[in-house]
Amino acid sequence: MITTIVLIQAEPKSIPKTAAALAGIEGVTDVYSVSGEWDLIAMVKVAEYAQIAEIVTEKFPTVPGLVRTTTLTAFRAYSKADLEQAWDLGVD
Repeated sequence: MITTIVLIQAEPKSIPKTAAALAGIEGVTDVYSVSGEWDLIAMVKVAEYAQIAEIVTEKFPTVPGLVRTTTLTAFRAYSKADLEQAWDLGVD
């Protein structure tokens, strides 16, 4: 699976509705309300890169209240569980 993180600025009054609409898009696994420069973060997980383009450039712009996005596609995932497994196997 290809994981893409989309940082989203939304109109302040529409954040809950915008988040709900984004969460309803196929391929979007999670939507988080966050503090700071961005209002929402959407996690997109798909099988093919072409699906990222379809979701981010065709479906996201139809969501009411969405102002701006920045898209980050993950190359590799690191987690605490992965690191603990590596130590168990004796990997340096």
